[in-house]
Amino acid sequence: MEGMAPARQSATAYNPTMSRHRLSSDTHEHSATVIGGGLAGSEAAWQLAERGFYVSLYEMRPALASPAHHTSELAELVCSNSFKSNDPSTAAGTLKVELDRLGSKLLKIALDTAVPAGGALAVDRAEFSATVTDIIDKHPNIDLIRDEMRTIPDRKPVIVATGPLSSPGLEASLSDLVGSERLAFFDAAAPIVDAETIDRSRVFAASRYEKGEGADYLNCPMDQESYERFIGEIIDAERVTAHAFERKDLFQACQPIEEVARKGLDAPRFGPLKPVGLTDPATGERPWAVVQLRAENRAGTAYNLVGFQTNLTFPEQRRVLRMIPGLERAEFMRYGVMHRNTFVDAPRTLDPTLALRSAPNIYLAGQLTGTEGYTEAIATGLLAAFNLSAVAQGGRSFVLPVTTALGALIAYATDPATEKYQPMHVNWGLVPPLTPPVRGKRARYCAYAERAQRDLEAFLADRTADGLAGADV
Repeated sequence: MEGMAPARQSATAYNPTMSRHRLSSDTHEHSATVIGGGLAGSEAAWQLAERGFYVSLYEMRPALASPAHHTSELAELVCSNSFKSNDPSTAAGTLKVELDRLGSKLLKIALDTAVPAGGALAVDRAEFSATVTDIIDKHPNIDLIRDEMRTIPDRKPVIVATGPLSSPGLEASLSDLVGSERLAFFDAAAPIVDAETIDRSRVFAASRYEKGEGADYLNCPMDQESYERFIGEIIDAERVTAHAFERKDLFQACQPIEEVARKGLDAPRFGPLKPVGLTDPATGERPWAVVQLRAENRAGTAYNLVGFQTNLTFPEQRRVLRMIPGLERAEFMRYGVMHRNTFVDAPRTLDPTLALRSAPNIYLAGQLTGTEGYTEAIATGLLAAFNLSAVAQGGRSFVLPVTTALGALIAYATDPATEKYQPMHVNWGLVPPLTPPVRGKRARYCAYAERAQRDLEAFLADRTADGLAGADV
């Protein structure tokens, strides 16, 4: 059946005006409020609760829907189901190593619900979100409140992790704290197709360079003629009406496929449709271009089109995307969408602990800080929780070395010298250079990863003086 994928509801029935644990806050020495039940907010609430805090976790769904979400689950993945590379020599892979060492709760759930994805970590998104929701809802120290928080409390410690789709009321409250000069960009989500409607005779299973299990993706090969015809149709297809500021503020790392195509005929072929590392078994040669499909769940009943975020109208998506070999009769479980995202000018508003410079008891986490990516959202939620906990309990702030992947990202995001701030994924370009320099990209990246791990261990060893060690940091 075409249209939106049915929303998966948690087994718990939520009352937006009541909560199970509200009265128990009197028995806790420390309490905190977390606003937003996405990846960052869920990680933050869980971390604080494990440290003895009584946490009021506000999530506006299902009482108030957002333009991008499809369910009322916590930690819902609204774009792809991939957490990017697992290779520890990459910045994304090192970030996962660091989060594992720091005791991330959501990373463990992601590993437990993983689906095959070559060298990347991808999850069964429904199972992932349902597991997080169930654990947090049952946690004795977390009061899950299904209601919109319109005003940021100014007394007890708060973590604001409302993501890039904050409600208008909450945005107004945040604007009062940081000023009205906030940045905005537009983000897009890729379509998902029903696996049973993919023509398996037209596609082949493989991962680039046989990474992972060696056949984690379905690949739709294109010759030059079909590729050029397809790109032409994408460029000419009708889009959802775009205002001038939408075109100006598109986030470069998550461009809609039609915007990539407008950069030049070969731009998609050197981007999301790159054929490198793949051989079509039907021809024994590398295709001219390839559209990759990645499993959405463990059962393999749904696949998303990798890199196909789009702002085309739904009828045009159906028409144009069915030109892809193997998708001629595809049924769309979800069409691609594009939505407004907002984030603060972090270098001017946040200090290295992720606290607001103007209100030190208020921390921000997730995409609201201008850090992009699922793993990055989890990481900022963890750091905000660590720092809130440290301040409340009279400890030292938790600021990681800039030589670590996460430390470098936060240093970039909170450095007042950072100009023209744009949303940023973790990457090795943010870390200090090596001394002496290491030649060769692969060797250099491995050296970055080794230095990051070494410096993180030294940092944590120093924390033993605070009674913190291992994953109990």
